[in-house]
Order: sequence, then C-alpha cells, then structure tokens
Amino acid sequence: MTALLELSDIRRSYPSGETQVEVLKGITLQIHAGEMVAIVGASGSGKSTLMNILGCLDRPTSGTYRVAGRDVSTLSGDALAQLRREHFGFIFQRYHLLSHLTAVQNVEVPAVYAGTERKRRLARAGELLKRLGLEERINYQPSQLSGGQQQRVSIARALMNGGQVILADEPTGALDSRSGEEVMAILHQLRDRGHTVIIVTHDPQVAAQAERVIEIRDGEIVRNPPSQKASAGRGIAGPAAEAASGWSQFVGGFREALTMSWRALAANKMRTLLTMLGIIIGIASVVSIVVVGDAAKQLVLADIRAIGTNTIDIYPGKDFGDDDPQYQQALKYDDLSAIQKQPWVESATPAVSQNLRLRYGNIDVAASANGVSDYFSVYGMTFSEGSTFNREQIAGRAQVVVLDSNTRRQLFPHKAKVVGEVILVGNMPATVIGVVEEKKTMFGSSQILRVWLPYSTMAGRIMGQSWLNVITVRVKEGFDSAKAEQQITRLLTLRHGKKDFFTWNVDGVLKTAEKTTRTLQLFLTLVAVISLVVGGIGVMNIMLVSVTERTREIGIRMAVGARASDVLQQFLIEAVLVCLVGGALGIILSMLIAFALQLFLPGWEIGFSPVALLTAFFCSSFTGVLFGWLPARSAARLDPVDALSRE
Repeated sequence: MTALLELSDIRRSYPSGETQVEVLKGITLQIHAGEMVAIVGASGSGKSTLMNILGCLDRPTSGTYRVAGRDVSTLSGDALAQLRREHFGFIFQRYHLLSHLTAVQNVEVPAVYAGTERKRRLARAGELLKRLGLEERINYQPSQLSGGQQQRVSIARALMNGGQVILADEPTGALDSRSGEEVMAILHQLRDRGHTVIIVTHDPQVAAQAERVIEIRDGEIVRNPPSQKASAGRGIAGPAAEAASGWSQFVGGFREALTMSWRALAANKMRTLLTMLGIIIGIASVVSIVVVGDAAKQLVLADIRAIGTNTIDIYPGKDFGDDDPQYQQALKYDDLSAIQKQPWVESATPAVSQNLRLRYGNIDVAASANGVSDYFSVYGMTFSEGSTFNREQIAGRAQVVVLDSNTRRQLFPHKAKVVGEVILVGNMPATVIGVVEEKKTMFGSSQILRVWLPYSTMAGRIMGQSWLNVITVRVKEGFDSAKAEQQITRLLTLRHGKKDFFTWNVDGVLKTAEKTTRTLQLFLTLVAVISLVVGGIGVMNIMLVSVTERTREIGIRMAVGARASDVLQQFLIEAVLVCLVGGALGIILSMLIAFALQLFLPGWEIGFSPVALLTAFFCSSFTGVLFGWLPARSAARLDPVDALSRE
C-alpha cells in the first residue's frame, strides 16, 4: 500500500553569509496512515526542519515529498495552506495560542479559514474542548489556563478540521510530568481513533511510547525501523467540518476577517488609539475646513447678494470716466419702458442723482438724493416704516421722499414715527413716505446719507433734465445674466442706432467672489489633507511595527491554514478599520469645533452637508487602503517557519 507521507532524498539548506548550510542531507522516509512515530535527535540534528517539511510549512531544497501520492512541490502556496488547514494539525511545545482569543476562539481558527459556518464551527470547537476535559474553560483566555490546559486547547485546534496527521513538536517539553502524561494519553487516544501521530522530541521516555522511533543525527537518518501498520489508519480524508460555498462563503469569510481584525485591535487599545490619532486630526481638519469654509463662503456670497446681484447696470458713454457730452443724454425714459417690457426682466429702475442739503427744523445735513422708480424691488430692500412710491406719484412728479436709516437718525433723533413729516430736499419740500431698513453686511454700511425720490420728481423739479444717468435691471431668477446682458445691448443698440452706452453685470462680482472663496477653500483643504497624509504615514509606521510584534501570530495563522491572501485581508481590514473609526472620531471632533465656532460666531450658518461626510468616509477608507497595503503585504509575505520561530 502506498505510504501516506513519503520523502525521497530530501535535502534542505539555508544561506549563511556566502555559503549554504545543509541541515537535511538526503532524507528518505515513509510514514503510513495510523502510525504513531517519534522522531528523535539532539538539538541541531534537523528534526524540527524535518517536521516543518512534513507539515508543509517549509519546502525542501531538493528531493521529492508526496502526501497521499501527491507531489507537494507542484502545489501553490494557497494549495499548501489548504493542505495544512484540512489535513494537518500542529501541536507546538509553546502551545502557540493567540493571547487575545478565548479557548473556544483559538480552537475555531482553522475552521474560520476553511469557511465553515459559525454555528457549526462553534459547536465542533465546544465538542472538542469538552472531549478534552475543558468544558468549564471554553471562554477562558490562554493566560487564565495552566500549561496542560493550554496544550489541550492546542490539541483541540489541531483536530478542528479533522487533523488526519497530527504533528507534535515537543508536546510535553513545557509541561510538568503529570500534564505530560495526560497529553501523551490524549495522543494515544488519537492514534487509536485512526489519526497519524508524528512526535518530534528529544525525550527518550516520550519516544519510547511510539510504535516506531526514527533517529536523526546531523541531518541524516541513522535509525529507521520498518512500519508496523502499513495498512491501518484513515489516510487523507475530507475535512471533518463541512465548509459553506459560493457567495455565503465569501461573505462569511469577510465577516470573520472583520471580526478577527476587530478583536486584534481591541486587544491593543492604546496602540490602536495612538494609530488613530493622526487620522482623527487629519479628518477633523479636512471636515472642519470643508464645513467652516462653506459657511464662510455662503456668508461672503450672501453679503455680495445683499448689495444687489443678478442685476445689470446700464451707463451712458463708452466706459467709466467717459464724460463726452454727446453720450451724456444717451439713456431716455423710453429706453426704460422698452426694457421693462422684456419677459426676462424682474424689475428695472432708472437713476438720476445729485448731492443736496437736507433740512428739518434746525438740522441741516448733506446727502445723496437719487431719483428712482422700482429701486427697492431691484435691490431687494425692505422698509422699517412706510412704503415705496406708487405709479401715480411717479407719473405726477409727487414731492415725496424715502429716507435711509442713517438719514432718519440724523433728522429725527427723537421721533418714533417719521412718515408724514416734511423735510426740505434742496429747496423743495417733500413728505416722508417711508424709511428703508438698514442692511448690515460684512462690507460695512455706507456712511453717506441717502434719500430717494421719484425719478420724475428728481429730474423735472430739482435737476431739470430729461435723460437718465443710469438704468439698473434685475434679471429674473433662473435666467442667465450674461444672456440678458447681450439682449440689453442688442435692444438699445437697435433703438439708438449706435452703441453709445455700456453695461456692468454685477453677477460677475458674485462669480469672482465664488471663484476666490473656492480657491481659498481648496488651498486650506490641501493644507488639511497634508495632515491626513501625515496621519496615514503614522498608520503605516505603526502597522509595520504591529506586523513585527505579531510575527508569531501570523506564523500561527499560516500554520493552521491561513493563506497569504487571508493574512493580507486581515491586516488591510485592520488598517481600514483604524482609519474609519478614526474618521468617525474626527467627524465628531469637527462637529465639536463647529459647535464652538457657532457659539463665538452666531451669524455663521454651519451645517454638515452629505458631501463633507462622504468626503470624510472616502478619505478614511482610501487612507486605510493606501497606507495599510504595505504593512499588510509585508505580513502576507512572511515565511511561516520564520514567523513561528520568532518571539
């Protein structure tokens, strides 16, 4: 019958400086299913190297190793991991349990990588621990268990996926005599149930309990008695625990990787918190600048809109400062009527202005007097008292006036109501019909006193002119102001027969302000992103240190069947988890910053838009993937033998 494990002329050498040190020198060996074999030899004889090759943790430099007739040299790393996971069980001298997991969680690790469903996995792990007398300690951590109990947990883990071949490396070396006897009794029971048990030891009393003792010295076998059970045992069978398949296996695998990553992070809270710190500061900076910057931008734009945006001013002449007399009378009353009839015009107002003296009683002040019509509608101004002119007052050149708040305060410092009072505008008496409410903006309020009269009154009664100094048009919401400007130019050019006017689109000021604030916000965001990158580098550095600290854990996971991709996935998930949790804390910190700012700056409307939150989530995830990739890849590329040997 074909041997279960067959080695032919196996050699293994390791580089040492410029030379190669040969540890195994042509090992030829057969082990049949159901045997209990002891491999003995002095320290440095090569017995541990031989065990690593038998357990597919290491590859020979030359020679052939077959498991149930299959040449392992033809298998990929993932196929070797599957072989270890489903058919081999390891029992180590130092137990090699994961310190942050409980006994039952340690036992179930091989089945996690096999994709076994959680319910079935926990049931089998509990059953194995009960069989080994640890029913009352399934939720204990390794530090709460004695050496013998930890070794039993290690044995249960070796049996989790079936463990047709049990490889025990000095299984009693770290135990007292009683615990050692209990462990050997368990190994005998496993042999009786059909498991193939291979014990690597230097203890002659332990070796004597095996059916066959193979002695190795200086990398060569010096004693190899024939097998007494050439046809016994089960051979390489399917795994004891059935695995889920398809989409459920993928989802289950990811969920388990997420769970294991969370446990690993929770086990090292201080290191995890320090890792998160850079991300917390970076995300808080990015979100705060996006949110506060948006609030500042809206405040600036609101103040610009308060001046009167979506408006177009029409002036006579070619440009500002043009005082050519032939252009001064270019704008006529009929031009205003023609513009007001356009469907895209919300309202339009002319303007004729002159600086005049205002008098009330013994108070005499200088002011700017403006002749207008729908001026207050064009600029969205509201009245604190009274109202604007009506059409009859405009048509009849009525002697009425509207004051601004500053003028009201100067002329009527002690009056509660001023509508109906009569003042002198220049030499013309005028009745006050309204007071415009003061509009405070970040640009400040004008110190010039202003009053408004019907433009017909101002032009006919005070200035004696029949033309307009300026026409201001408010474009309807949703209509493109640039297109409106083109239509105004076309309309007046056709009416005048030439272009003797020019326009100034106030909407351009808003666009310029938007561009400026957007540029400043982008600059500040880039500065904040630098802090996020620094935080990401911190994550990478600490994760690299974490890989170094957890090298033995990685070796244990690989020994029980984790593939390189499983290790890569776990460490990558850990990095992303750190960044996501750090990002969430960063968002909370940015909310606190925004709340504090709102207490000191009550005029600012600070709100967290979905864009800011999505940006934070994306930045956190991207940082985790970007800076977690190198540590995760370093962990996945570790050699399981080297990893297990490190303390």
